[in-house]
Order: sequence, then structure tokens, then C-alpha cells
Amino acid sequence: MDKKQKEKILILDFGGQYSQLIARRVRECNIYSVVKPYDYSLDKIKKMNPEGIILSGGPESVEGNNVPVVDKQIFYLGIPVLGICYGMQLMADLMPGGKVRKAHQGEYGKARLTIQSEDIPLFSGIEKEIQVWMSHGDHIKEVPADFAVAGRTDITEAAVIYNREQKLYGVQFHPEVKHTQQGQKILSNFLFEVCKIKPEWTMEDFVEQQLSEIRDQVGNEKIICGLSGGVDSSVASALVHKAVGDQLTCIFVDHGLLRKGEASQVRKAFGQQFNIPLVYVDARDRFLDKLQGITAPEKKRKIIGNEFIRVFEEEAGKLEKTKFLVQGTIYSDVIESGENDADTIKSHHNVGGLPDDMQFELVEPLRMLFKDEVRQIGEVLGLPEDIVWRQPFPGPGLAIRIIGEVTPEKLALLREADAVVQEEIKKADLYRDIWQSFAVLPDLRSVGVMGDERTYGYPVILRVVTSDDAMTADWARLPYEVLESISCRVVNEVSQVNRVVYDITSKPPATIEWE
Repeated sequence: MDKKQKEKILILDFGGQYSQLIARRVRECNIYSVVKPYDYSLDKIKKMNPEGIILSGGPESVEGNNVPVVDKQIFYLGIPVLGICYGMQLMADLMPGGKVRKAHQGEYGKARLTIQSEDIPLFSGIEKEIQVWMSHGDHIKEVPADFAVAGRTDITEAAVIYNREQKLYGVQFHPEVKHTQQGQKILSNFLFEVCKIKPEWTMEDFVEQQLSEIRDQVGNEKIICGLSGGVDSSVASALVHKAVGDQLTCIFVDHGLLRKGEASQVRKAFGQQFNIPLVYVDARDRFLDKLQGITAPEKKRKIIGNEFIRVFEEEAGKLEKTKFLVQGTIYSDVIESGENDADTIKSHHNVGGLPDDMQFELVEPLRMLFKDEVRQIGEVLGLPEDIVWRQPFPGPGLAIRIIGEVTPEKLALLREADAVVQEEIKKADLYRDIWQSFAVLPDLRSVGVMGDERTYGYPVILRVVTSDDAMTADWARLPYEVLESISCRVVNEVSQVNRVVYDITSKPPATIEWE
């Protein structure tokens, strides 16, 4: 299919934290979507000719100064429009007769939506009362002319508005988040019942599109890829190699912060199994020297990210002139690193940790995908199951699982403990049910008793979580016998460890990693 033919849904982004999640939900319906900034011109929209437009949420108030707005003519193009949260308020404010004002009481979190007009296509097959997720301080004070109210909550009278004739719909809640019951059904109703789109887009289409875009971007230039052996960089390198063949050289930097046996596994898989040109760089001493005495988490991440690029630049200098660097950046990395107006949760070495004077142009074919979508791409490309389903591992490696200073002794200790965790999770046949399972080494010691003698050793923190996309996560309810087996093995097999504790905190308020 032609690329333009697949651009079915246009999502205009007003800076909302869930904008890319909307795109993902649309793609889950096998419909292609593109995300563009809110000021995407009317002429470009007409040229694209999407079959539906979704206006995202956002942090601003339509009553503020210099707030993001769209050309109101988009509501008169004959294209169905769905406004979500801020998008709904903006639509109401721009249409004749509509007024949005600060609400007497804001509405945040879970709310009960009562659907008052069940015959509209947006709510086809939806129960009369459902739980929804709210996050707003403004409300529609006056509904625009020719619009009607289709749903309300205890706090918000106009929680859903619509103009059936013009196919304009607005919802104050966020159907794209899982906290909204039947939210995916509401979105699919907009796509199938309102926009009348057929679900024809697949991950195979995405691969073909990316192959074309990679070739267009790099031309005949040489490319290097920072290969870690994790899912993201493995899929990115395989995708680029499929697009440009031997124009790509993968550089695998052993920074000394990898899991047990990982370096040899990566060299064997990519150098021998996939026949992708691979340069191995032993930089263990170099990274450990840079991290000596460093305890602040963000500083560790920045140092590792900067050093990665410097190693790449040096190795690229030994090759034929190289202009491009491939990275396995995915969307959760971008969000947490605080792209645009978002808050920085933690800098990922391949996003917020990059040096300002980097000499490469980035190729990031997975940047707008979540982890489960990356796995789907890996399967489409025919990558082995043990790579496609490998649990996520952070670019900074074990450095951010050692609280405080990173030393060779602590790395050796943590590697052994982490290996036990992986082995026992796999033995229990839980590996693919778990998002991540790993050990953390804190910067403290505790008293214990081993062999009738007092010990003063490290505790190891066990972190095991379930998740769909790493944006939220819950601690895994592991069987007691699995916890017991891990604990017994760690304290018996790993020297200087006399205690194992289990982290039972969800994300939020915690993050998955400890640093």
C-alpha cells in the first residue's frame, strides 16, 4: 500500500502525556495513525486527507494566554473529529455558542460516567454506566449550538458532547488509558462506526514503511549501530540491516556493566548467526574509571551515555566515513527522558544522556513504538525467540542497579545474584509472564547469622514486575516457593549477601528501576 493511503487517522498533539498512547490504541485496531503537532497546517491536513482526526489532551487551559489552538476550519472539512479532554474543550470553545470556564471542582482519577444517549455510534455496545479516567480543571459551561450532551459524571455535566450531523464528538475523559473501562471499545467505535474505516494496517505494513524511510534517510551512506543485545537494539539493527545490508556495521561496546555471560551471547548471535558486521569493543576499564566515585543516579546515566557516544565516534573513525548512528530508542525512553515539555523522570542514555556535540545523525526506526510492538516487529523480521522475548535491560546496565558507587566487586556480586533470579524465574516457567525480574544491590549492610557466626553483609533487593508497556507496572505476585528458592540460592551462593528483600511497590509511585 502507498504510504499516504495508510495515513488513516491524524492525531493532533497538544502536549498531552497520553498522545502517543492514543496512536498505539488506534494501531491496535489495525488502523494506521500519525501524530502531528497541534499547529499542523490546514493545507497539510487537506493534502493528507485523513479519514478521522483525534485531538489529544494537554496541560493547558483554553482560557489561558498563548495556548495551543487549531484552525477551526478542520471542523468543517467533513472529516469526523474526536476531541479528548483538552481537545474536547478546545472544540467546544471554538464552535459557535460554546464556552469553557474553570470548574468549581476539578476532576482527577476514576469517575463514573452515565451515558445519556446510548443510540450514538460512539457508545455502540457500551454499558450505560462505566468507570472512566478524568484529569481536568476546566469544564464546558455552555454547550455549542447544534451539539448535545451524551454523558455526565457526578462532577461534570457535559462529559460527552456530540454533533451527529457533522460527526464531531468530544469526551472529557481519556478512553486511551486502561483505567477507562471499555475505552478501547469507544475508540474502535469512533474508527469503525463513525469514520467507517476498515482494519487493514498491520505490523508488516509498518516494517515496509520503515524500510522505505530508512533508505530515504541514509541513501548510500555508511551506518553504525550501537548494539547492546537487548530487544530494542537487536530489532533496530535487524530492521536497518534488512533495509541497507552491509552499509550497516554494528558496534558492541562491552562497558563492563552487562549481565552474566551476556557479552559472549551477543557476539555469537550477531557475529555468527545473523552475519551482520560486528565490531567488539572491550571498554570495561574505561567505563569503570569514569564511574569511580560517582553516586548520583542521573550523573551515572549521563556519564555512561556520553562515553557510549565517544566510543562510537572513535570506532567509527577506524571505519569508512560514517554519518549515521542507529539506536533502539522506543517511546517509553522518550517520555521518561522528558521530550519537549514533559518532565524528566530519568534520562535514558540513548535520549537524555546524549552529548550536545555528537557527530552523528540518528536513525531511530522504533522511536514511536512501545515494547510489545517492538517484539511484534522482531517476530515479523524472523528474529529468534530468545532475543525477541528477552526481558528489557537498561542501557546503563547494572550501574543503575547498584545504588551508590559502582565497583568491580559490587558488579561481580550483583551479576551472580541476578543470574540466580533469571534462572529461577525461567525454571518456574514465568519468564514470559513477567515484564522484568532482576536484583538490586543497595548501598548498605545488615547484620545476619550464618554458621552460628555474626555476618555483616549486603542485602539484595528482588524486583519483579508485570506491565504492558513500562509506562505503568505492578509488582508480581510470585508463588512463595519461587521466592523461597531465590532467597535460599542467593544467600547460599553469593558471597557477602545475607538477606533478600522483595520490592512490592507499583509504578507509579516508584519506577521499575531503582535509579
